[in-house]
Amino acid sequence: MRPSFNRILLKLSGEALMGEGQFGIDPQTVARLAEEIKAAKEAGFQLCLVIGGGNIFRGLAGAAKGFDRATGDYMGMLATVMNALAMQNALEKVGVDTRVQSAIPMATVSEPYIRRRAMRHMEKGRVVIFAAGTGNPYFTTDTAAALRAAEMGCDALFKGTSVDGVYDADPKKVAMAKRYDTVGYNQVLADDLKVMDASAIALCRDNNIPIVVFNVREQGNFARVLSGEGVATIVGAEGE
Repeated sequence: MRPSFNRILLKLSGEALMGEGQFGIDPQTVARLAEEIKAAKEAGFQLCLVIGGGNIFRGLAGAAKGFDRATGDYMGMLATVMNALAMQNALEKVGVDTRVQSAIPMATVSEPYIRRRAMRHMEKGRVVIFAAGTGNPYFTTDTAAALRAAEMGCDALFKGTSVDGVYDADPKKVAMAKRYDTVGYNQVLADDLKVMDASAIALCRDNNIPIVVFNVREQGNFARVLSGEGVATIVGAEGE
């Protein structure tokens, strides 16, 4: 029996917003994700989100092409703000009260990140989208998600990906890859299982925040996993 959660941080990659495209934001895909988030909220969960920026710009890839790494990361952070605004728009279209808080102050388009204000929004039933990562270069949006989950006192970090859990090898490349139902933080780190980057895993481990990895591209799957029925892998303390 899976543990039940109340307050959840949902981490989506920027790529999750692309749909079938190779770049940018697909409005239909964002609308579908908004419906899934609405269903979770109506089921009584308190929700906050962190969305990556890889569908628009990725700092590491930019650095490989000659951009200064810090500059590339700042550009990636700005991409996450665009994604956050797209998701806010989709959520409000389906009647979900939403606030965007940016770690890089942008008073015209979002609130600044203020922890206590974010907590208050969630207590009032609003969905809070945290944009611009941690506000610092050299940190991924995975690490930002782990950080915000800890700051918000979340019961779990749900990572929506294109696979249905954590495998011992890449299931898209290795046909016999084995899926874990549960796996320990330390095994993820030791075996380099590519769930999230190492600093994000360590942050979740140190604050005892389970990471639930599931396939967000499958319609209705978020609600199923929340109710304990869908296919997912829970990363937690060893032996749980």
